[in-house]
Amino acid sequence: MLDNSTAILLVEDDEVDVMNVQRAFRNNHITNPLYVAGNGLEALAMLRGENGQKLSPVPKIIMLDINMPKMNGIEFLKELRANADLRSISVFVLTTSDEEGDRTAAYEMNVAGYILKPVEPDKFMEAVRNLKQFWSLIELP
Repeated sequence: MLDNSTAILLVEDDEVDVMNVQRAFRNNHITNPLYVAGNGLEALAMLRGENGQKLSPVPKIIMLDINMPKMNGIEFLKELRANADLRSISVFVLTTSDEEGDRTAAYEMNVAGYILKPVEPDKFMEAVRNLKQFWSLIELP
């Protein structure tokens, strides 16, 4: 079950989407620590504690975009799942990519969910509210 101390890492390169997630968290009373990385390379560095960026507490949930510069979401998932210390983190893809290949690749790497980013603000709030409900039902490692 998700408690308020469970940290979440948002891997997202679009500042507007970052602000939308932060707003949706506030509006849905999600008070968990939220870290933000602008791409997969930055997220891996944060998770591994490189460059003095060690996250504490270590996130148990990652919200991941697919289309990002430097290292996209699928490449990030491959690296994450190959790391024994990080592979058990629950990953939810939150993306605009409706490509079947992206969806298949993500599920092959054991994502907990694949959610298309709604364009409308109300629908975005609803998507985050649904994530909150899901998180409250699952047992996290």
